[in-house]
Amino acid sequence: MPRTITDIVIHCAATPNGKPFSREQIDAMHRQRGFQRQPAAITRYQPELKHALPSIGYHWVLELDGHAKLGRHPEEIGAHVQGSNAKSLGICLIGTDSFSLAQWSTLRLLVSSLRQTYPAARIRGHRDFSPDLDGDGVIERHEWLKICPGFDVQTWLDGGMKPAAGHLLSQP
Repeated sequence: MPRTITDIVIHCAATPNGKPFSREQIDAMHRQRGFQRQPAAITRYQPELKHALPSIGYHWVLELDGHAKLGRHPEEIGAHVQGSNAKSLGICLIGTDSFSLAQWSTLRLLVSSLRQTYPAARIRGHRDFSPDLDGDGVIERHEWLKICPGFDVQTWLDGGMKPAAGHLLSQP
């Protein structure tokens, strides 16, 4: 039976904008933080990755060229939003707050596809999981634990999933 997914969470890698960074490098960062995948999950869902990516917490990594690289299998519990991993999927954009046109395009396609598979899931940014410290029902900038993914996901969704204003890498 497939996992119940309530949230699709968009992240940034918090790496320099416009500089390549691989899922293998993210795996190394996650290994340093103590993340560890269950060997049985790797064997079951991704036997071809048996000796690779033992720690990556995200389900997808969107590289600068727009390629979506699989991290954890969607049926595997991620390690990307503390306290909410069991019912979420994580998408990570390489960069911090400016992303390539190819990344924006892939993000739109991936989120659209995931909405078809998980129609009840909310699309949220990592920062949207910050606590509502003043209890007013709104997670405001001063309450964010992280800026991740570097743009407002709800504004992006409301704007038709077009590149978020001020967050598009300039093209060479």
